[in-house]
Amino acid sequence: MTTYRAPAVGRRKSPGPRRGGPRFGLADLLGPAAIASVVFVVGLWIRNQGLASLTTVDSAIGSLGLLAGLVSADLMLLQVVLLARIPWVERSWGHDVLTRRHRWIGFASFWLMTAHVVLFAVQRVTRDPAAALDELWTLFVTDAWMLFATVGTILLIMVVVTSMRAARRRLRYESWHLLHLYAYLGIAFTFPHMLQDGADFHEPWARTYWWTLYLFAAGVTVVYRLAYPAWRSLHHRLRVAEVRTEAPGTFSVTLRGHRLDRLCTESGQFFIWRFLDGPGWSRGNPYTLSAAPTADSLRITIKIAGDGSERAARLAPGTRVLIEGPYGTLTARQRRRPRMLMIAAGIGITPMRALLEDTPYAPGEATLLYRYTEAEHAVFASELREIAQRRGVRMHFMPGPRRADASWLPAGVGRHTDDAEALRTLVPDIADRDVYVCGPPAWLSAVRKATGRAGVHRDDLHTEEFAW
Repeated sequence: MTTYRAPAVGRRKSPGPRRGGPRFGLADLLGPAAIASVVFVVGLWIRNQGLASLTTVDSAIGSLGLLAGLVSADLMLLQVVLLARIPWVERSWGHDVLTRRHRWIGFASFWLMTAHVVLFAVQRVTRDPAAALDELWTLFVTDAWMLFATVGTILLIMVVVTSMRAARRRLRYESWHLLHLYAYLGIAFTFPHMLQDGADFHEPWARTYWWTLYLFAAGVTVVYRLAYPAWRSLHHRLRVAEVRTEAPGTFSVTLRGHRLDRLCTESGQFFIWRFLDGPGWSRGNPYTLSAAPTADSLRITIKIAGDGSERAARLAPGTRVLIEGPYGTLTARQRRRPRMLMIAAGIGITPMRALLEDTPYAPGEATLLYRYTEAEHAVFASELREIAQRRGVRMHFMPGPRRADASWLPAGVGRHTDDAEALRTLVPDIADRDVYVCGPPAWLSAVRKATGRAGVHRDDLHTEEFAW
């Protein structure tokens, strides 16, 4: 029986399985607070417009247009708060969940904004069809603050269009990220016309509500996306120590810094990285830790997939680094059971490699399934074998392309073997384990379905997508 060697000096040991029922914190109140804000805005509309505003066609069009605009503005600010990188929200919900809800709320806000614009345009045109163009020009350009609102709306449309999957597939991450930042400018441009128009903003308590919501969204964004990361970067003084090739198109960057233990980083988490190596440094990229963090070093492993990752492969030792984070909940803190199963594909092995290194488990309690296309792309193969021998990890290397788009298995597995049955064969007690999964979205979706059919409870499944 292989015995477990104590972690190296300076390395923080990850927490063991969490006992007891679910825990609740302040972040769990964010959902009810968001719902309450929408209810409040609808109540604001009812108070000032009333159902009587729906009795005639003209007033109904204007009133419904106002309601759509109010709810759209509220949702727009909620999605900003969701991705403001508030630490306790990130730790409680996880970046994946926040990103998905940010996207859903964003699209809902966009369609309500579209309804708001169209309904008011229809109202103006139906009032004087003969002067339709003049009415629209007045509405969108010459009315008080409406030119700003029109420009802001165009910016928001650009952000939404480039956020659609078809558009994202054609854009580099760096280009998409830069375009996405225009959403903040778009929101700022639409705010003045809201305060200018209608009783829904002129009452002191209503104005207080909207000013509070806007200032809160702006405040947490400035603090947690700008000021806090800047302070941490200055304090911890991270620099590149080494760049090492791991496999074709894949390399690791080791970084050294000051008092990195105070970052409170856990294996499985990621940071947003900005390398101060010249033009393009301002565009951050998310990379996950690929080794257990220590008091003076961090390591990330990057697969070249764009300009930012390609530039990082040429980093020189001593290059200064700016960070945001740590983020992510794919950590040992999520464990509910003593035994663990880790399933990774491609570069998704990076958080699993770190978790295997410092997570508390006894020999035989951890199993790794590692999918990759070619043997030369098996990142960390030797490191994983060393950890497995030292800590008693059961490992299954699974090379080869996927046998089908809807399957997580490699082509070498018989086509009549069910995805879930394959999991039960490899790990018979899978239903009694915490299951950690990381990899590309389509493959990860196949794993989710297979683990569900294999008996894994959704609370025992912990995932992170390598996508944007």
